[in-house]
Amino acid sequence: MGLTSHKVLALSALVSALMVGGTVWLWPRLARNTWAAVLGRVGTIVGTQLTVMCTLGLLANNYFAFYSSWDDLLGTGETGPVTIQNQFAQGHRPTEVQRIAAENVHGAKEVGRDPALIGKLERIRIPGASTGLSTEGYVYLPPQYFQPQYAQKRFPALIAITGFPGDAKNLVTKLNYPAAELQLIRDGKTPPAVLVLMRPSPAMPRDTECEDIPGGPQADRYFTADVPTAIRGSYRVADGPRSLGVIGNSTGGYCALKLTMRHPDVFAAGVSLSGYYRAAEDPTTGDLFAGSQQRRSEADLVWRLDNLPKPQTALLVGGSREGDGDYYGETQRFLAAAKGSPTRISSITLETGGHNFNTWSRMLPASLGWLGEHLDAPA
Repeated sequence: MGLTSHKVLALSALVSALMVGGTVWLWPRLARNTWAAVLGRVGTIVGTQLTVMCTLGLLANNYFAFYSSWDDLLGTGETGPVTIQNQFAQGHRPTEVQRIAAENVHGAKEVGRDPALIGKLERIRIPGASTGLSTEGYVYLPPQYFQPQYAQKRFPALIAITGFPGDAKNLVTKLNYPAAELQLIRDGKTPPAVLVLMRPSPAMPRDTECEDIPGGPQADRYFTADVPTAIRGSYRVADGPRSLGVIGNSTGGYCALKLTMRHPDVFAAGVSLSGYYRAAEDPTTGDLFAGSQQRRSEADLVWRLDNLPKPQTALLVGGSREGDGDYYGETQRFLAAAKGSPTRISSITLETGGHNFNTWSRMLPASLGWLGEHLDAPA
């Protein structure tokens, strides 16, 4: 049974209930001042807490989609995103995506899978021709991609990045980017665009924070050079910076802002949903900056606005006033640092909302519509 299987969750809940019931039933028999009774009480408490915590962990994982399989959780097997540096000889690395499988477009009202009506969702692996990195993700092609009148058109593309360590699948099953984009297109609120749905790190299980790490994975270059090259080499995606945008939540939101600010020649606009403003540094990231304070400062987005030439680009930051830690205060500092600069920043502020998919789902349609206004492609 898979990690996210309802049977696994039900079995865990049943074991938890039995442990709680067993503890209540045994407790009077363990109320003696003997070593055996003391050890029995300790064992029942530990066993009950472990089973309950396992059940709560499974519930949280099923909701947030942190890990999609036992292999993903344990870091074993070959189904998850992996680093494949040096696998290809220089000059012989693939530049096109590997199509793995077609997926259902969730939320579409039509019965059937006619791509000219609902578009097409593909699970893919995106290679890094210059970095040797690789990760799995999804591509959503809008209905117009398959309609005869658009047969020669090259479309703009949006790269969507989830939070760490979330799977790209949660952008389909939790935030449902394809259905949101499809409805906006039908309502005339955004032009058709190709969606590229990804994890924030192409070097799992390490959290790269979308940095080019000295002596390590070159994640910035992967997202700004390799991914655009692979997508344009595999699909009818237009050339030029006005044809690409990037959006993300949490870690993905930080990446979206940073990549757009650093590379306005690649991305026309970036959107952050509950993203933060400086790189995390913890056991999952390791040493991102090789001890360089300058590199660490440059990964602080407020510092960049205060100390470096402000990029001429468009950004959107979205989040809640209450319920998401210090997000609101940090965002106000970011907005103040950009005031009066060529960096144009818009914002969405919810009165309340936690750091979760429900909050991000509320902001997603408006965010995708805003991105669509900042992208264009040749007719």
